[in-house]
Amino acid sequence: MSAIILESVLTCPHCGFAKQEVMPTDACQFFYECDRCKTLLRPNPGDCCVFCSFGSVKCPPIQEQRGCCGAA
Repeated sequence: MSAIILESVLTCPHCGFAKQEVMPTDACQFFYECDRCKTLLRPNPGDCCVFCSFGSVKCPPIQEQRGCCGAA
């Protein structure tokens, strides 16, 4: 099994601002405020968190091929 990547670059779909963030391993991040335009990002339909929708790397549970955020 490959190592889990905890860093992901979130890119705002509204203004294009990108910032590297560390993903939580004990919770899903449903909201993220863009540092530039202050838009509150939420997951796209079918995605479990903002990292799965707007990140360069999917969240740790998805990387491990588990359901996101404790889902079966």
